[in-house]
Amino acid sequence: MINNIIENSEYKDLVSKQVKETMEFLIEQGQEFAITANIDAVKFDPELPSLVFDQLSKFSLFVLSNYTYSTINIDDNYITFEAGFGSENFGSIVKVPLFSIFQIIIDESILYINSVATVDKFNKDAKEKSFNVFKNNPNNKNLIK
Repeated sequence: MINNIIENSEYKDLVSKQVKETMEFLIEQGQEFAITANIDAVKFDPELPSLVFDQLSKFSLFVLSNYTYSTINIDDNYITFEAGFGSENFGSIVKVPLFSIFQIIIDESILYINSVATVDKFNKDAKEKSFNVFKNNPNNKNLIK
């Protein structure tokens, strides 16, 4: 069954390596690109304001071009970059686990697809963190029982 593959930690590591090597190749070529990532696993520093974060979809698009492209850093587990969000262009450093990158896109064409990014068990800790951010926002107190 496919779940036995995509939920396997060794396969997750293999995919992470492929994602890393693909993005490094694009950078070596000077090619700007975009990624969609499972937002449950993404970390923002500083954290995005609730109004901005709540606008992000589960698989959000990050366009890595211009200034953002120049701030890319890739290690064995993460890609990080600086980006602006919302109408006020709120600046944050985005830290994306490689396994959570669902697509790598060039010019509106999908270059790479990663089914591991859809596996919830790999994103569990990040989901709990997101809920804690939600709970700690005083504006959300009346929504939590």
